[in-house]
Amino acid sequence: MNNNETKGSGNNPNQPGQPNHPSQKPKDKKRFNLMWIYVILFAVLIGVNFFGRDNVTPHEEIDQGKLVEMLKKQEIGKIELVNHEDAEVYLNEKGLKMHFPDVKPASDGITKSPNYTYKIGSLDRFEEMVENTQEGIDNPVYISNVKRSNWVSDILAWVVPFGLLIVFYIILMRGMGRNMGGGGAGSIFNIGKSRAQLYDKNTNVNVTFKDVAGLEEAKVEIMEVVDFLKNPEKYTKLGGKIPKGVLLVGPPGTGKTLLAKSVAGEANVPFFSLSGSDFVEMFVGVGASRVRDLFNNAKSKAPCIIFIDEIDAIGRARGKSAITGGNDERESTLNQLLTEMDGFGTNSGVIVLAATNRADILDKALLRAGRFDRQIYVELPDIVGRKEIFEVHMRGLKLGKDVDKDFLAKQTPGFSGADIANVCNEAALMAARKGKNEIDKQDFLDAVDRIIGGLEKKNKIITPEEKKVIAFHEAGHATTSWLLQYAHPLVKVTIVPRGNSLGAAWYLPEERQITTKEQMYHEMIATLGGRAAEQVVFGQISTGALSDLEKVTKQAFAMVTYYGLDEEIGNISYYDSTGQQDYSLTKPYSEKTAETIDKEVSKLIEKAYQEAISILTNHRDGLSELANKLIEEEVIFGEDLERIFGKRPWGNSEDEKLKNAALKAAEGEPEAQPDNQPENA
Repeated sequence: MNNNETKGSGNNPNQPGQPNHPSQKPKDKKRFNLMWIYVILFAVLIGVNFFGRDNVTPHEEIDQGKLVEMLKKQEIGKIELVNHEDAEVYLNEKGLKMHFPDVKPASDGITKSPNYTYKIGSLDRFEEMVENTQEGIDNPVYISNVKRSNWVSDILAWVVPFGLLIVFYIILMRGMGRNMGGGGAGSIFNIGKSRAQLYDKNTNVNVTFKDVAGLEEAKVEIMEVVDFLKNPEKYTKLGGKIPKGVLLVGPPGTGKTLLAKSVAGEANVPFFSLSGSDFVEMFVGVGASRVRDLFNNAKSKAPCIIFIDEIDAIGRARGKSAITGGNDERESTLNQLLTEMDGFGTNSGVIVLAATNRADILDKALLRAGRFDRQIYVELPDIVGRKEIFEVHMRGLKLGKDVDKDFLAKQTPGFSGADIANVCNEAALMAARKGKNEIDKQDFLDAVDRIIGGLEKKNKIITPEEKKVIAFHEAGHATTSWLLQYAHPLVKVTIVPRGNSLGAAWYLPEERQITTKEQMYHEMIATLGGRAAEQVVFGQISTGALSDLEKVTKQAFAMVTYYGLDEEIGNISYYDSTGQQDYSLTKPYSEKTAETIDKEVSKLIEKAYQEAISILTNHRDGLSELANKLIEEEVIFGEDLERIFGKRPWGNSEDEKLKNAALKAAEGEPEAQPDNQPENA
């Protein structure tokens, strides 16, 4: 097992086929900017509006006195009232000779275009003024009403607002396209296209099966899929069919994505890679459209592999959402995926590889045979797997002679591939920070402490009284764990603050596949040893045991309600593996049973607490010696407990023999035969 983020990522920007590769010449084509079209159109409309009018004669604005004078002298041929706002005055021959001698009249004796304009105030008063002024004249001029519209202004009144809306819409869609990783102004039209990244023969993927350590069983099944794509005749001649889907399931950091990258590097067939969240979008129908486009592209390049990371983003069980109504868009995307994987259409040569750490919430229709024919469980590595992972991540490190991979594998139980990669990186950083030329054993141990407990806070202000309480608290944990058979043996205790804790203890847990009631009970006693030490030594307790109480409460509740380890409740488990119990308004047991559960949990915790007090009372001198040494040196190790309390009578010799035998078997060394001893020795 290996960390999926440290070795040879398939998204290397310096690989051929990637946008930033130096062998690719950048495109120098200048794209035409659509904004110039809008600028030109706007300029044309403005030009037509201002320069497209008939300007034969100037439109001089006159006042009421001059208008009255021309009316009395009969110099006006006609008056047009335009839109009840402006009066346009047309002169006759007499008026033209008087005011515009160079302008010739039309055949009717009146100029073609208005000579003057007059701004009217009140329409009634204007008409009355014209009528009274021409009283007694034989051929008076009558006002004619004209309704006139400027088509350029009307068009601009409609076009400009819509044009601005279109420009704003295009700018908005461009921004959305950039945010969604699209390509420029056309992104809105490509929103239904698949965003899968294609790796083919022109793309160099550096990750191979050699970079995957600690996943031997998973590699066997994955390598069979790759072998089927390379040599299909080997299987088809016997009537076998290629599996349609392979689902990788396991905790975070165990190497699922790395395993998929190794397939891309080994298969030599087109490999489409994307995340489940790439199908999800704010627009309805986009997810289903992207699924269709993805499989259409895959069919055109078959045989090929589609890898969907974190498939639970779209594969969650339908109709079981905590929110009423659910997410119809996500469900339509899932329905389309189900249809594409095994519907009426054929997908010959297309294998779907998916990864998730939430297999319990996936839809049952997605997990059935014919869609995901195989489910490969990628678990946390054992001691042999951890050693192999250390070897992979130590390839590029400058190591000291005292670095022992077997020892580091024993010191990191429960670590995933990502955790081990982080340990190696932190060790290198610590060695560089100290100015060393190589990474030694202590750097790795400090890195493990840094990852588990957090950064040391030596400058944190702690009073002598608080330091004494913390020392006895941690000494209580160490003492009880050392004196109990099934508690985890101590490796290191410190009262230097780390992270959010004021003190920390490191244990070496046994790698068990099953746990008995007595083993869990001993762990509870050791967890309560810190608070019990405060009670035994100081006669009072503090708030420093919050995390201990939380851990013990959850453990006791699990023993009673989940594992059926309580005599009063019996062989009953109220555990819900589907996860739907969290959304239920009622518990799967009655109120009377709930009272019994509370009583049994409290009784179990109190019994463990009293036993911890009893152990520490009987070993008060050793507890005080250990705490005083911790106050003096701030750090103690397992050797100090062995010196004070002696060797553990039951020991862990058999466990150590099994671990060493497994490590030797992994290296190909013959396993040492145990001595013939009586069973009760």
